[in-house]
Amino acid sequence: MESATARKFAPDVTVRESGYRIGAIGAGMIMADVHLEAYRLAGFPVVAIASRTPANAAAVAERYGIPTVHQTPLELIEDPEVDIVDIAFPPDQQPALIRAALAQHHVKGILAQKPLALTLEEAIALREEAAAAGKILSVNQNMRFDQSIRVLKQIIDAGELGEVVFATINMHAIPHWQGFLEGYDRLTLANMSVHHLDALRYLFGDPEEITTVTRTDPRTTFAHEDGIVVSTLRFPSGVLAISTEDVWSGPRHEGFDSDQSITWRVEGTQGVAKGTIGWPTGDPSTLTYASSLSTDGKWVTPEWDTHWFPHAFIGVMEQLQYTIATGTAPELTVADNVRTIALIEAGYLSIRENRPVRLDEIPV
Repeated sequence: MESATARKFAPDVTVRESGYRIGAIGAGMIMADVHLEAYRLAGFPVVAIASRTPANAAAVAERYGIPTVHQTPLELIEDPEVDIVDIAFPPDQQPALIRAALAQHHVKGILAQKPLALTLEEAIALREEAAAAGKILSVNQNMRFDQSIRVLKQIIDAGELGEVVFATINMHAIPHWQGFLEGYDRLTLANMSVHHLDALRYLFGDPEEITTVTRTDPRTTFAHEDGIVVSTLRFPSGVLAISTEDVWSGPRHEGFDSDQSITWRVEGTQGVAKGTIGWPTGDPSTLTYASSLSTDGKWVTPEWDTHWFPHAFIGVMEQLQYTIATGTAPELTVADNVRTIALIEAGYLSIRENRPVRLDEIPV
């Protein structure tokens, strides 16, 4: 096996295609500060924007030099200059926008936010409707393009850790819950654990079983059940994994030093890899690993200057651009995302019934 010191990792994607014109729906933080900044860095053309508040869309358009501001999202979807519809809207409103885009002949691809829908049944329906329309529907599972997760995947796939035995993702960080979540009956598992559970599927395939336990978060003032969440997953390969979403993260009054973090660790029969995700600190994600097969048991730390936010979002849009250009399957397919939603659904069933739930109990 090639030595780790000579090994060339690919923490970020190479932009292979950038010619398809994007229409952005949404003008909040994730679109204004992350999506559009990533597209600016990559050279992806954004030709139109719309939001629930046209004035917000106009302000973002001025910031990024977007030539057209539509008064409504539906008006943008009907714009023949738009090849790709990029949606950053609440999940209860997203399916209607997806369906409107599926009906437009000129729309070549759709990038949806996660969760794709509020129920597994609606996610399955969208999968089937996209297939029937012959349209590419991709879901923005951007943690798969985080630099540390990408390099970890490369290390695992090269066999440098041997047989993977145990994996953990530990989040101790406070999200800024959007106001629209107050109207849902689902909180952390559907809106935050979705990152980590999907990343575990990306690394190890579909689990066969999940056990999820929760308690309420003392800081979150609106009614909820799944505040702090811990999920244990068993995989057919024998991998045991734990995903923890501690959205309490301890008291955070004025003067209290913050130690918020997201860390991960993967242990195998021939090596160990561990790292951090660069949110909420704003630093680049990190990875260090030691392998008896390739590093003589010494710790090796690949480095990069890019960040999860915004650079990972280049990869999310690039895979869709490339799919449209080549006719190949996207890396982030709607069919695969339905399986992530099925895993979340199994987690909620585990919460309700206080038991492990096998994934084959959840039809997809």
